[in-house]
Amino acid sequence: TLLFSLGLGTTLTFASSHWLLAWMGLEINTLAIIPLMAQHHHPRAVEATTKYFLTQATAAAMILFASTTNAWITGVWDMNSLSNPIASTMIIAALALKIGLAPMHFWMPEVLQGLDLLTGLVLSTWQKLAPLALIIQTAQSIDPLLLTALGLMSTLIGGWGGLNQTQLRKILAYSSIAHMGWMIIVLQYAPQLTLLALLTYIFMTSAAFLTLKTSSATKIGTLATVWSKSPILTTTTALVLLSLGGLPPLTGFMPKWLILQELAKQNLPLVATIMALAALLSLYFYLRLCYVMTLTISPNTTASTTPWRVRTTQAPFPLALATVMALGLLPVT
Repeated sequence: TLLFSLGLGTTLTFASSHWLLAWMGLEINTLAIIPLMAQHHHPRAVEATTKYFLTQATAAAMILFASTTNAWITGVWDMNSLSNPIASTMIIAALALKIGLAPMHFWMPEVLQGLDLLTGLVLSTWQKLAPLALIIQTAQSIDPLLLTALGLMSTLIGGWGGLNQTQLRKILAYSSIAHMGWMIIVLQYAPQLTLLALLTYIFMTSAAFLTLKTSSATKIGTLATVWSKSPILTTTTALVLLSLGGLPPLTGFMPKWLILQELAKQNLPLVATIMALAALLSLYFYLRLCYVMTLTISPNTTASTTPWRVRTTQAPFPLALATVMALGLLPVT
């Protein structure tokens, strides 16, 4: 029931052109994921769920308030007629809070850290779809400077925040913030690039989360012991992380390349330069993970494989699919 409602809420938001319906979809979505997040009854999970609920409820209330204001002034509830500047600014602020764009990103690492890896995967991929659909639909009526500022801040903070983290879920949360920034920066010039970046981001993040789930790793230190158990998985994980960082010839290079090219076409060399430098910040902590996984030997493991460890019950197909997509899609460009 919960997963069905989760899908239903997002689909409802996708299909709506009326603000009330969109708001309702977001609400159903939030209410459906709350029990999924708190299902382990661990105090940390409950705390994360509470934080998530409060931020999402605030954002939903702001969306309702802004759309009501817009309807009160213009007399229409339609999404495309967002003509009031105050309403449009409030809407983008609320949606940014929903997907965790900087400077409204503070809940994201905290919440992701308290969840198990599969719920974390749902939170960082599926939960981004509905608010992003709304952002894409309303992007033309939002101040371009505001969108650029949101995008730049998110990439910079997503890069800086992850530098001194040791928890893998927090690192992935900051990586998510940075990727959202890349999507928002190009939104007003080429929305199709936003969708492309979202798609590649979903593939790469799914691969990363499912890998961590297979090796049940939540800290950087755990990664050092993975290689003796599953060497091939270690290799592909290192490549997936580099793909997240955006290195050619992996998939992650595609959106970054096209977005920088588009920014250069729009005569925004300074913005493009800052974005490229911010990508280096993110690359640093991905490289750190790769270094720990592939180039260090943990002090507490033997060089032989240890077959007595618990075998994973996870289906191998989603991980294989996500990994292949995260590594080999660059020729599509």
